[in-house]
Amino acid sequence: MSAVSALVLEQGLRPRIGFLGTGRIGLVRMQSLLDQGLVTAAVLSDPSPQMLDSARELAPGAALATSLQDMLEHDLDGIVIATPSALHAAQSIQVLERGIPVFCQKPLGRTLDEVNGVVNAARRADRTLGVDLSYRHIAAIQQIRSLVAEGRLGQVFAADLVFHNAYGPDKPWFFDKALSGGGCVMDLGVHLVDLALWVLDFPQVTAVSSHLFRGGKPIGAGADTDEDFATASLTLSSGAVVRISCSWHLHAGRDAVIGADFYGTEGGASLANVGGSFFNFAAAHHTRTTSVSLGQSSDDWSGRAVGAWASAVAQGGKFDASAEQFATVAGVLDQIYAP
Repeated sequence: MSAVSALVLEQGLRPRIGFLGTGRIGLVRMQSLLDQGLVTAAVLSDPSPQMLDSARELAPGAALATSLQDMLEHDLDGIVIATPSALHAAQSIQVLERGIPVFCQKPLGRTLDEVNGVVNAARRADRTLGVDLSYRHIAAIQQIRSLVAEGRLGQVFAADLVFHNAYGPDKPWFFDKALSGGGCVMDLGVHLVDLALWVLDFPQVTAVSSHLFRGGKPIGAGADTDEDFATASLTLSSGAVVRISCSWHLHAGRDAVIGADFYGTEGGASLANVGGSFFNFAAAHHTRTTSVSLGQSSDDWSGRAVGAWASAVAQGGKFDASAEQFATVAGVLDQIYAP
């Protein structure tokens, strides 16, 4: 049990949480919160009876709600949203306007306008807003961020980040841009943009260029077709350049390729998944031809973002201005998709 979990239990602050959407991701986040002892699963809602049955196995005492409106009739301290992307912004705003904190599966919205609407609603309500940008919570990337913050890489002038998923999504709505907001960039590239800016302490992005593909053929950035491969280049106010690349169903020879390389005037640092794993990562600090390992381990990061949100809810659930970073990331994605 973590120190935060122990404090929550000791003070009797375990929040009553509603879970809107109990599909694969929703169940994983719910299981994590329950395992950490951070919340009580008070209300469950999903259009699939099978998904609800699976959720009730984890929380047999939870009430069932037929809709978000029904869920809002219950006395709740927070709601975790894991529904299709097209619903995220409107549902988040509806919850926040009732004065209830929200944790939303990414993307928070399909466009900057949608994300701004949610962030503004959280600010007005003075309620905690969390988004499942979970790769920030990998221990290895946090070590790299510390190297950058301490100046041990000197001036970072370039970064390369990749996320190739050899499987891709398993639900049809992911391939409908009106519902998903985009393809692999919206699904995976959002993590890369967020990681790059987060590691570098959110510098201003002054220019964005991109190339999108579907089935190996270039598509226009403003097309209605979802991309399955994308590259983008971000120019920062310092003059530094960040390059990202992401894909679904790539012939990568493994389950996933996840990596981040940061290059500075005094050194470099790298994050890489090991053996195609989504949970086993290695990090290293480079100086010229010398590389020092920062460690390699299996790292179950998947529940840390939602756990941090639940802890904030238990401590009052007030608005945190860092939520404005969600809009910054969404603005970059808008530019990647811009015609």
